[in-house]
Amino acid sequence: MRVDRSQLAALVEEIGRFYITDRAMARAQQRFAGLLADADPSDADLDAYLDAVRRYFGGFEREARAHLSDVEGRLAKVSQVQFNLTAERGVAARRVAATQGVLSKAAELRQP
Repeated sequence: MRVDRSQLAALVEEIGRFYITDRAMARAQQRFAGLLADADPSDADLDAYLDAVRRYFGGFEREARAHLSDVEGRLAKVSQVQFNLTAERGVAARRVAATQGVLSKAAELRQP
C-alpha cells in the first residue's frame, strides 16, 4: 500500500463518525474498514475507497458551500436592514427631541 497506514486508519475512523445515508458510500466505508482491519488493502482497493470518498464528500461539500453562501447572503441582507433601521431610529429620535423642544417652549409661553 502506498500511503501511511496510520493516516489512512485515522481517515477511515473520521469518516466512520459521519452519519452516512448514501448506500454506496456506506458499503465502501464498511468494506474498506474491514479490509484495513484484516490486512493491507491493495492499491486498487484504496483507489476505489478514495474515489467513493471524493464522490460522496465532494457532493456534500458543494451542498455545504451553497448553504453557506445562502446564509452569508441572508446575513448581508439582515445587516443592511439593521443598518437602515439604526439610521431610521436616529432620525426618529431626533424628531422626537425636536418636537419635545418645541412643545416645551410652547408650554413655557402659556404660563403666566
